[in-house]
Amino acid sequence: MSRIIKLNPVLTHNIWGGERLVKDFGYSIKPDENGNVKADDIGECWGISAHPSGDDTICGGEYDGMRLSELYDKHPELFGNEDRHYDRFPLLIKIIDAKDDLSIQVHPNDEYAKVHENGSLGKTECWYVLDCPEDGKLVVGHNAKSREELTDMIHSGRWSELIRELPVHKGDFIQIDPGTVHAIKGGILLLETQQSSDITYRLYDYDRLQNGKPRPLHIEQSIDVINVPAPSAEDSVRAIKDDNAVNDLEEMYSCKYYTVFHMVVDGEAFIDQKYDFMNLTVIEGSGSIDGESVKKGDHLILLSGIGKVAVCGKMKLVTSIA
Repeated sequence: MSRIIKLNPVLTHNIWGGERLVKDFGYSIKPDENGNVKADDIGECWGISAHPSGDDTICGGEYDGMRLSELYDKHPELFGNEDRHYDRFPLLIKIIDAKDDLSIQVHPNDEYAKVHENGSLGKTECWYVLDCPEDGKLVVGHNAKSREELTDMIHSGRWSELIRELPVHKGDFIQIDPGTVHAIKGGILLLETQQSSDITYRLYDYDRLQNGKPRPLHIEQSIDVINVPAPSAEDSVRAIKDDNAVNDLEEMYSCKYYTVFHMVVDGEAFIDQKYDFMNLTVIEGSGSIDGESVKKGDHLILLSGIGKVAVCGKMKLVTSIA
């Protein structure tokens, strides 16, 4: 039986996307229906995903070519899920390249999404900044003191007063709880760990056009779910140091939906895979995992009950468990 599975990611074309996912990570783009390959607007790599909007395929081994959702449904024992405590693969791991600013947006929690979005999961997510310009910024939170003030600022278009931008650097970690106003700004490259949900309420999109038309906004849903007041800016961004993560998993954050770790591999080390399953992405360098060669941009799942896994080389990893 396979101890690990490797995934072929799904890439998405986005109005704000760029070229780094192709140039820096070596991901390949499928031709469109006319046989053309457009590689300068790739915004997201859905690296570990069983979501219907981007269901990855298994690469190699006994499950080669199978969709991750199918493998999860047919072989729950591989994910420590024989009792079905997750009715779907619970997490979604993305790498996001923002050549331009993403829309100002917010996500609902589980309770709101279940009622208003046909039983979907809500969307709790977090970001680990892989690269950014010296003056890099993210939108995290807002400045309204009450829901009345929030509503007034939104309906009167006072975006510069409402939106809170925070400086960020490579290696920063940001937790985005449901109800948090947020946006990735141009020039940022990051890894996102999130619930397996594709529900986004777009609050503001800079009045830009796509195919000659503005993209839809979700003003009333956004007002419904935005947390007021927003958490303090000081609690929003945390610098992650590599020193404690050399050849060992270092926890970056834990909540009820996921725990996220990072690891700097220098030589030979081991990961004790004692969890139901572990998602793993190589964000820098190359080496081997459980004897299989891996490189920057590879996405794997370490399956249930496999114990210690050898990792060798010079690379950086981000892993997560549900």
